[in-house]
Amino acid sequence: MKLTGVELLRVRMPLVAPFRTSFGTQAERELLLLRAVTSEGEGWGECGAMVDPLYSSEYVDGVEHVLRTFLVPALLAAGDLTANKVAPLLAKFKGHRMAKGALEMAVLDAQLRAHGVSFATALGSTSDSVPCGVSVGIMETIPQLLDVVGGYLDAGYLRIKLKIEPGWDVEPVRAVRERFGGDILLQVDANTAYTLSDVPQLQRLDPFELLLIEQPLEEEDVLGHAELAKHIRTPICLDESVVSARSAADAIRLGACRIVNIKPSRVGGYLEARRVHDVCAAHGVPVWCGGMIETGLGRAANVALASLPGFTLPGDTSASDRFYRTDITEPFVLEAGRLPVPSGPGLGVTPIAERLAEVTTAKSWLGAARSIA
Repeated sequence: MKLTGVELLRVRMPLVAPFRTSFGTQAERELLLLRAVTSEGEGWGECGAMVDPLYSSEYVDGVEHVLRTFLVPALLAAGDLTANKVAPLLAKFKGHRMAKGALEMAVLDAQLRAHGVSFATALGSTSDSVPCGVSVGIMETIPQLLDVVGGYLDAGYLRIKLKIEPGWDVEPVRAVRERFGGDILLQVDANTAYTLSDVPQLQRLDPFELLLIEQPLEEEDVLGHAELAKHIRTPICLDESVVSARSAADAIRLGACRIVNIKPSRVGGYLEARRVHDVCAAHGVPVWCGGMIETGLGRAANVALASLPGFTLPGDTSASDRFYRTDITEPFVLEAGRLPVPSGPGLGVTPIAERLAEVTTAKSWLGAARSIA
């Protein structure tokens, strides 16, 4: 198929409650959506980048610039195009994995819709539903945290992830364990907030039998994670450090992690995410699907990915109402702690025009001149 053009849509969606991590607090989600128009039909992509370069070096304005200036023009000039060609065609442009991943997602969606194949089938799904966990931000008080965690457990979530940082780590974990017991699946996420000087503090988490501690050290400090692993019993899971299948293989070989969080946007798209899954499976390393506060578009693709056989831990594939009162697609609803895997062509979901229009703040067209409503 041939790419005709790409529409870029900036959207802003209020969150049901502020979400605080070690690098900041979000009250709304501003992100970039892509609508790829091809000779065989349309497809949707979603970029995981945030407004500010806090989680990664990419940010929404930068993503839009690199798409407009380099990435989309490269695909428009490529002639015959498939999703598998996107990464090779864009390889000469260094970095910008989130931008590349969003563009590849849109092309892949268009391709699969045209052929009547679902994302799940194309990626290698082995399940029609996935177990779901939920990510709980840093709270003002322990009682507030316990109320929030209790609500998620009552809703049926199968795993709780607590965001932590120095000063908010051992006591929140202790409180959750004491209130809800040792049987709940519990893990923590530091988002790079610690250093090796914090080993004694991180050792204090060991008695709580956590599933894992996610990305305790800086993303480039893979050797530091390998050293930390020698001093704590809690399994280390890497997130920000894993940007490709090769980096996953290197981290595993160095002993820097025993578990990997796969975020498709972070590794450059769903095809590379599948390769990360395959590398981890070959090494016997379990994986789970992380989240970037996606709309229903990104959530549909994440649920499809999470239905691959190596995803043996509940991911951050929460229901739509975890973050949004109204999603731009039909909502994903939790059923017995699980979400159904979309089975329709491509993503299996499309934006509802009225809802998308309500949250769209700007849009622009890249490609052949045309009128867009």
